[in-house]
Amino acid sequence: MYESRLAYEVDRIHAAAIYCSDGRLGEHFDDFLQHGLSLPRYDRVTLPGGPACLAGHPQAHLEEQGVVDELKFLVEVHGLKRIVLIAHQGCAFYGTRLDLREPRLELVQRADLVRAAAFVHRVTGLEAVDGYFARLVDGRIRFERVQV
Repeated sequence: MYESRLAYEVDRIHAAAIYCSDGRLGEHFDDFLQHGLSLPRYDRVTLPGGPACLAGHPQAHLEEQGVVDELKFLVEVHGLKRIVLIAHQGCAFYGTRLDLREPRLELVQRADLVRAAAFVHRVTGLEAVDGYFARLVDGRIRFERVQV
């Protein structure tokens, strides 16, 4: 048996993040969201490609349905007020499922953040939807804001 040393916090912060499930970036996403955006204990929605499933790609139609259901649930039950969308450089979902290569891959990802933000707003009614692109620079992950 294992027991966490962390205390349980009852209060919600009413924010969620949608990002790729790539385990190499999980701690970076946590660091950015918790310290860069001051969103401790944010709700997580992770899946391959993250917000790509909300950008209208036919290859992600099933994922879109599932994520929409989850978002509606979180907005209603957890009282979400803000959603953060994060795409990352070199995402395998884009390379494999959508068969994209650089430099087009990043261009599509950035455009997808805009499309996904509009979609999230439409299905949830939330105004506060932000987009970020995570890039590897000199062995570190840098988060760049994308105007959505």
